Amino acid sequence: MLRPAVLLLLAALSAAALADPPPEPKVERTVAEDDQVRIEELKVRGEAKKVTVKNKLTKAPDYEIVVKDAGGESAGGTGTGLPKSGSGSRVWNVFKF
Repeated sequence: MLRPAVLLLLAALSAAALADPPPEPKVERTVAEDDQVRIEELKVRGEAKKVTVKNKLTKAPDYEIVVKDAGGESAGGTGTGLPKSGSGSRVWNVFKF
């Protein structure tokens, strides 16, 4: 009586092991550009992960907008767990390695 149950359990486990792996996340790269700036955006699964702003007219350094995580405290948050206003904070890379 125990053997059919064990065989059924093994069949169920092997079917789960042979199931297709989850699909790769959808990655989108968009570029918006005009005479003054170039904005490059990286989205993964429809959520913005990285936004880079490059100035064309002046020698001002490029900067990145750190987008706050939808599930947690805002990027560069206050440490109190309270969200900051706005959608992100600017970050300038001082040194490039």
